[in-house]
Amino acid sequence: MLLPKYPLAFLPTPLHHLTGLSQTLPYDIYIKRDDQTGLATGGNKTRKLEYLIQEALNTGYDTVITAGAQQSNHCRQTAAACASASLECHLWLNGNEPETYQGNLLLSYLLGADLHFSGEKAKGRELALQELKKKLDAQGKKTYIIPVGGSNLTGALGYVAAMAELKEQMTEQQISFDYIFFATSSGGTQAGIMIGSKLCDIKAELMPILIDKTSDFEVPLQQTIHDIITAYNQNSSQSVNISLNDIPVIENYNSAGYGVITDNERRAIKTLAQTEGILVDPVYTGRAFYGMLNMLENNDLPKNSKVLFWHTGGTPALCAYTGYL
Repeated sequence: MLLPKYPLAFLPTPLHHLTGLSQTLPYDIYIKRDDQTGLATGGNKTRKLEYLIQEALNTGYDTVITAGAQQSNHCRQTAAACASASLECHLWLNGNEPETYQGNLLLSYLLGADLHFSGEKAKGRELALQELKKKLDAQGKKTYIIPVGGSNLTGALGYVAAMAELKEQMTEQQISFDYIFFATSSGGTQAGIMIGSKLCDIKAELMPILIDKTSDFEVPLQQTIHDIITAYNQNSSQSVNISLNDIPVIENYNSAGYGVITDNERRAIKTLAQTEGILVDPVYTGRAFYGMLNMLENNDLPKNSKVLFWHTGGTPALCAYTGYL
């Protein structure tokens, strides 16, 4: 399934060995650097937005709206993508407006997005986005809604393509991975990775570390991912055979809830920073990296396995959590 995309990302992102970490653990560990996609400090959403922004432009929209937490990486990258494509951007953000903008919120503001804060009694995001769309359309705008995290079929295509990129790098570097770790939350990245793995015949076992509490989901994450995969099969000549029961989600590290920093995330951030000079964020990649680190330290995987950590970005959020790190 090939669709045109609006060029936003610096691709391919680097794939390289984590030499220091591999010397301290009985595993051969690599990292895929989607923190280096280049759009307003990078991140995984850039890959999705290439397809989403092109779809908005193709259908004549002039305004984009999306939603997320105040430190949303997706919102920051959406604001940057809209600036690049000369689209008006509106962000619906959880909670009250803070006195001081920090981290991703500051960047979203600098990138020119109109910020709308939900207040104490937040409506559901989908309802809030529909109401905001109605208001903007009444002003004569043509408004395109990007779902939370860019997680629909169009957005997931970014990670279908990313797996083809990874396959090419694996061939060039003569690497075959046994496991691929990454953060999973809204489901679009994982859906794309799962589809792409099948299409590219990548045999690695996928290890998605869940960031949110399962109780935070109105629809189970596995169902959301399966719905995207089903939509792909309905719209593509190359279908993939993935059942609901085939969708992995590792729930061992999410008990604190979304955006709550614990000693686990602190340790993960410091370990990678001080071993490899690479920064991960406190919400997504910090939690996912800790999950991988914990499993490797406990020898939960066969020794000498080749392991890939897919860094999905988010480092600007570090500047908003300075009192917690």
